[in-house]
Amino acid sequence: MKVVFDTNILIAAFLTEGLCSGLLIRARKHDFDLILSDDILREFKGALTKKFKISSSDISEITDIITEAASKILQKVNPAPHICRDPNDDMIIACAIGADADYIVTGDEDLLTLKKFKNIIILNPRNFETMFA
Repeated sequence: MKVVFDTNILIAAFLTEGLCSGLLIRARKHDFDLILSDDILREFKGALTKKFKISSSDISEITDIITEAASKILQKVNPAPHICRDPNDDMIIACAIGADADYIVTGDEDLLTLKKFKNIIILNPRNFETMFA
């Protein structure tokens, strides 16, 4: 199964010990195929730098862990048309379309309200985790 994590899931996986870090561990064990894009990684690094003041060397180490967990990182993704209430979230959908993903895992209400886009199911981390129970 192909899964795209929203940036907030990646951030939570590193800043808190809990559900999101557990999902990242599942990705590292290849319980599913984690697909990301350059755009998601760029937003992730920017958030760690600006919001959380994490050093560039730590960001490099964190990014290495994420890229190791990912089955694929899409270099060029066709932009998605305006789908979300927040146009910044369209890159998550664009990545999922480009990856032919089955799921998007997010905590973002702007994405969660969609519930589904084409054949891509949009879930919060808790509902995604229940698939492994």
